[in-house]
Amino acid sequence: MKRKIAVLTAVALAAALLTGCIEEFRSDDKLIASMETVTAAPLVAPVYGERDAAAETVAQGANAFAFRLSAALAAEQAEENFLCSPYSVWMPLAALVNATDEANKPALLEVLGAAGISAEDVNRAVSRMLYDLMNLRGKEYMGEDYYNPLRIANLLLVSEKWQANKDFVQIFADAYRGGVMRADFSSKEAVDVVNLWASEHTEGLIDNVLQELDPYAIALLANAIYFSDRWSWEFDEESTKTDVFHAPNGDAEADFMLREGDQLPYFEDERAQAMPLSFKTGGAMYIILPKDGDTLGLMSALGEGYFSEICNGINGRTGKLLLPRFSMESDLKLADALTALGVPLFDAATAPLTGLVEGEAAFLSSAVQKAVIEVNEKGTTAAAVTVMTAAGTAMPAPTQPFEMNCNRPFVFVLCGNTYDGGSQVLFTGIVNRP
Repeated sequence: MKRKIAVLTAVALAAALLTGCIEEFRSDDKLIASMETVTAAPLVAPVYGERDAAAETVAQGANAFAFRLSAALAAEQAEENFLCSPYSVWMPLAALVNATDEANKPALLEVLGAAGISAEDVNRAVSRMLYDLMNLRGKEYMGEDYYNPLRIANLLLVSEKWQANKDFVQIFADAYRGGVMRADFSSKEAVDVVNLWASEHTEGLIDNVLQELDPYAIALLANAIYFSDRWSWEFDEESTKTDVFHAPNGDAEADFMLREGDQLPYFEDERAQAMPLSFKTGGAMYIILPKDGDTLGLMSALGEGYFSEICNGINGRTGKLLLPRFSMESDLKLADALTALGVPLFDAATAPLTGLVEGEAAFLSSAVQKAVIEVNEKGTTAAAVTVMTAAGTAMPAPTQPFEMNCNRPFVFVLCGNTYDGGSQVLFTGIVNRP
């Protein structure tokens, strides 16, 4: 990647995407991507004590979607490690509700867990989510230096051949804090811009989410999530011991961290044991151990309300937790799983995305995600980038190499160029014998 691109800092790029203060990216004086200037409305601040039934439904539906998608993707991984950020998938799909035609919108809302909810209510719910997840209330009271372990960024990159729908752009900025850029999709630099954006928003953990970009695509949506926080109660490194981990494909050694004491937050029933590990600035990682060893079955059950049962059933207990340190990464293709769940956006025949770009109906031609996580005695760092590519109905079919051997009769047409007629036909003929 050219150094002139790479010198953009994370802060500058993030500011550009949210405020439009940088209008273009250049390398060696070649325009790579231009920025759409959009002024975003403030995020909606939830008022404690005042319920928003629609926002609650959307939030609960997002969690249900998370477990359904995770179960579907994990089933494809068989006995391998599995890692996914379903929220990084849910958020672009939620944004696309605003670009989906009326015929397909109800199906998309149902998949997202927001059946019967209007697009406007979904947008308000997302705005409220982001206000809380980005801990803007803490910044208001503590100042800009207040540390938030979670960062979320959204990007709409549109081919320079098309113009983004203005209504969608405004909603994307207001509720999703999404930035909009334009680029030449046929250039290698367009791929570099996406990968740079991903790297900057994940602290360099994910820098190659795209290897290539379909030159005939009309737009792509990207979401980046980065999380890094320490445990509120860190594990003692001196208590970490090596022991056997019984993996499906055979036993292996692992380094087990130890936590023990009185009044540990704990849940247990006939199906599973569970313990939340709290972070310093809020939130937790729930460790859930199925008693029958069926992790796929447990993942599916979590989406059916079982996760709420676990959260509501946590009590203080005396005991100990042995948890292996772990790190993993994933490279997921999402289209098949999302289609199986009922997402109606991958159908080229119906081209349901009528409100994404001006003058063209589109469909999702691909959806991918890269994710990484590391869990140790100090805390957890995780990142994910999801990219959904939209193609237009005018996209040409793939071509194959050809051979044209004029060793039999053929036709010719001789034309001249004119202003009114363009290629004006002057002569035609058939050659039966040269």
